[in-house]
Amino acid sequence: MPEHTRLDRSNIAVVIPALNEALRIRDVVAGALAHCGTVIVIDDGSDDDTVGCIADLPVVVLRHDRRMGKGACLRDGFRAALDRGCRAVLTMDGDGQHSADDIPRMIEAGNCHPGCIVIGARLRKRSQQPTYRRLANEFGDWGIGWGCGYRIADSQSGQRLYPAAVAALQDVPGEDFVFEAQILMSASHQLGTRCVSIPIESRYHGPDVVEKFRRSHFRPLRDLWRITSHVVAQIFARGGVLREYRRTRAAPPVIHDPSGEFAPTLTPQPQRAG
Repeated sequence: MPEHTRLDRSNIAVVIPALNEALRIRDVVAGALAHCGTVIVIDDGSDDDTVGCIADLPVVVLRHDRRMGKGACLRDGFRAALDRGCRAVLTMDGDGQHSADDIPRMIEAGNCHPGCIVIGARLRKRSQQPTYRRLANEFGDWGIGWGCGYRIADSQSGQRLYPAAVAALQDVPGEDFVFEAQILMSASHQLGTRCVSIPIESRYHGPDVVEKFRRSHFRPLRDLWRITSHVVAQIFARGGVLREYRRTRAAPPVIHDPSGEFAPTLTPQPQRAG
């Protein structure tokens, strides 16, 4: 890859949606700043001191007067990053579940697989993940993969690196967590974009966890139903349901892991748009 096209800390932005994240937001933002010069926080109508906790840090803060959901936060963050000329957008949740120390590996994967969406797949320390969350994630991986036309190691992780072309997609339907499922499908069918995963650790709220995290805003029954019904509607609207299912099963997840712990580094095959 020519040097001028490579991703680095100077040409990406970290976008962090935040709703009542006073517990961990400062650590999250400080960690992101250590690896990236541009950090954009979208405060989604918080009623705690989320914004006050980072008031002295060199970040861009966008504020919603009322809660608008994660999809609206990401759209606003993408727009702000692209307005600053960023070549990619890296997203993290504000609750501390994602480690900023994984940012360099995500950038490396983006450079090894140019044009791909990079997902931080929660493959390490999966025992920390509550059983109901793991089962819900596996079900979501199956359905969202079907909607994309290829299998995905972790389709619901919020730690992702989006190429600028994906972040610039217009009229991506879906709100809250549905947006994160739909943008993978839209990128696949409109741009031919594949996902590449890197292994990261699962970090969750729990009695045996030393670090404290707030409880997730994700509600498995409610949100998985919203995601599933949306994805199923998209699959049937495009037609060729069995054909797409066979194509999906024949395209295993691509995992970028030079250490060899999970899988060799594979090269995604170009997707057929449409």
